[in-house]
Amino acid sequence: MVIASFLFIISISCNSPEKVKTEAVVKSPDEDVQISFGVDDRGKPYYTVFFKEKVVIDTSYLGFEFKNHPPFEDNFKLTSIEETAFNQSWDMVWGEQKTVNNKYREIAVDLQEESETQRKLKVILRAYDDGIGFRYHFPEQEGVDTLIIMDENTEFKLTGDHTAWWIPGDWDSYEWLYNTTKITDINALEVAKTNKDLAASYIPENAVNTPVTMRTDSGLHLSFHEAALIDYAGMTLKIDKENLKLTSELVGSDRLGYKVLRELPFSTPWRTIQISENAGGLIESKMILNLNEPNKLGEVKWFKPMKYVGIWWEMHLGISTWDIGATQDMSTWTKDQASSTKHGATTENAKRYIDFAAKNNIGGVLVEGWNTGWEHWIGFEDREGVFDFVTPYPDYDLKEVVRYGKEKGVDIIMHHETSAAPRTYEQQMDTAYSLMESLGIHAVKSGYVGPIIPKGEYHHGQWMVNHYNKAMIKAAEYEVAVNAHEPIKATGLRRTYPNMISREGLRGQEFNAWASDGGNPPEHLSIVVFTRMLSGPIDFTPGIFNIKLDPHKEGNQVNTTIAHQLALYVVIYSPIQMAADLPESYEGQPAFQFIRDVAVDWDQTIVLNGEVGDFVTIARKEKGTDNWFVGSITDENEREITVQFDFLDEDKTYEAIIYRDADDAHWDENPESISINNMVVEKGDQKTFRLAPGGGLAISVKPTN
Repeated sequence: MVIASFLFIISISCNSPEKVKTEAVVKSPDEDVQISFGVDDRGKPYYTVFFKEKVVIDTSYLGFEFKNHPPFEDNFKLTSIEETAFNQSWDMVWGEQKTVNNKYREIAVDLQEESETQRKLKVILRAYDDGIGFRYHFPEQEGVDTLIIMDENTEFKLTGDHTAWWIPGDWDSYEWLYNTTKITDINALEVAKTNKDLAASYIPENAVNTPVTMRTDSGLHLSFHEAALIDYAGMTLKIDKENLKLTSELVGSDRLGYKVLRELPFSTPWRTIQISENAGGLIESKMILNLNEPNKLGEVKWFKPMKYVGIWWEMHLGISTWDIGATQDMSTWTKDQASSTKHGATTENAKRYIDFAAKNNIGGVLVEGWNTGWEHWIGFEDREGVFDFVTPYPDYDLKEVVRYGKEKGVDIIMHHETSAAPRTYEQQMDTAYSLMESLGIHAVKSGYVGPIIPKGEYHHGQWMVNHYNKAMIKAAEYEVAVNAHEPIKATGLRRTYPNMISREGLRGQEFNAWASDGGNPPEHLSIVVFTRMLSGPIDFTPGIFNIKLDPHKEGNQVNTTIAHQLALYVVIYSPIQMAADLPESYEGQPAFQFIRDVAVDWDQTIVLNGEVGDFVTIARKEKGTDNWFVGSITDENEREITVQFDFLDEDKTYEAIIYRDADDAHWDENPESISINNMVVEKGDQKTFRLAPGGGLAISVKPTN
């Protein structure tokens, strides 16, 4: 339902008669969230955000810097203000829940300079019950057809020195550990110097990437991000410690010398602030999705959410390699040389994983290192043309592997490593996706490892934003779903293009196998769920059972218990979830039954409890059934978790299979110690469980009749 629009302008006189502010106000449907927008006595546009009548974002100014044009800064007047209310539900093709309610009130404010140029700008502001979003619209201007934006100066003025969970504002990578500090203690450049496993390209001084989540002293939770990132540069946030202020810093292009180039008219992405009185409300919020356009692809029946295994973890353990290793001249390679190589992507090995998947209710197999070019990849400055995405290594029969998978009821997931040579990839997209279409392969994992070619472009700049979106849209033409690694951030475009199924965009599981700093600490994912996961699905690759990585990686390990790894299938959301360990690590393991059983697509999601960086417990109902799954994880601290089974249906009895840390479990001292038991539960029951340090809890809940 769309409610009829109306106009209103409120003029507020200050003490001095010369200083008159013109201000408009919009409140959320429940009236807890309020945005005030106006121009001050200098004509500078500003906004303020209130929650339950208390200021949460103080007076914050807006502006732009252009090339060849004066900045948008001051001397504006309001010419019209239009308010619209909207209330409509929509169904997710796949997702954390079946139906999403999109309910907000909006004001669209027209501004015009009072100078000779009389340039125009529209600001659109939406108030949701769970936060706010606003964007800029640049209408057609007399004598101007194109704008070159040198930077966007959007401010977020905080009301205190909040606790923040943040990663440096790296223009190329999100693969950083999260830091927990006060705003005034953010030191992004110093943190960057200590990380030996990431080659940071450029980080503006004290800039952070989004989503960045904060908690006020009163316990209110805020998360800052953006939605609908299309044909624009990604946004980082500069920290002004003295004034407790965040200011947008767009990712630029050294090669081109600007941030954004757009033809008029156009709209920017939404700038978003999610607001919740408890941490779990941030996870349950669907505001980022709602700020994107509706589905343009329809039901996407050719992609089905799935669990998968694959030829991947064995490379990180050093058991096998992506490249064939025997020779760099593929024309002289023979199958007799197979015994002298550690190449992982062989026909025989792929069939071994297919057999394992078919036996264990796993729908897909990912094969990395299948195509020629890996021997020319690492260490080569010019990576253009390294991969062609259609030519297999001689020991890998692509068509036979696909045929065998279909025979066993298992889908093959394609792998495209672009080596950060996006122009090569764009030239070959049609050919690569056409091959997949001809073989009936409907999902691809793409990768963008390395500095972007040509030098001077960044992963998160406008050109690459357009590339990632082009790959997504082009893939849909060939009925291909995309799981992007080394990606641009998720901003809710999965609503518009539901073939964008998942992304990496965080410090993943592989860091546990090879990072020099000890891998991901036990608290890592209890921060990720309240930060990175707010932007969209994560391909984290959980399910490691050989926690100490014996005998392959001495000195490295996964810093959680097995029960924690199981819980991640519920806690970390993605419509594709990998059982990432080697098949032999699962053999004879009763706990593997949870991975066989757990769903990947949901009718409902409820956050039962949680605090950022400490713990979280999430319950999800499997789509189309009455089965529920519960996951709970903790940081390095032991704790007790109470699960209220209020989410169950009345008058039903359920069997719960409990996968919990054994009494002697500990993420470092005894990580593989797990206890499995059954119990009967009903709606209203309450059970308390102990989580070991770095531990977890996974529960499968199914009706008994």
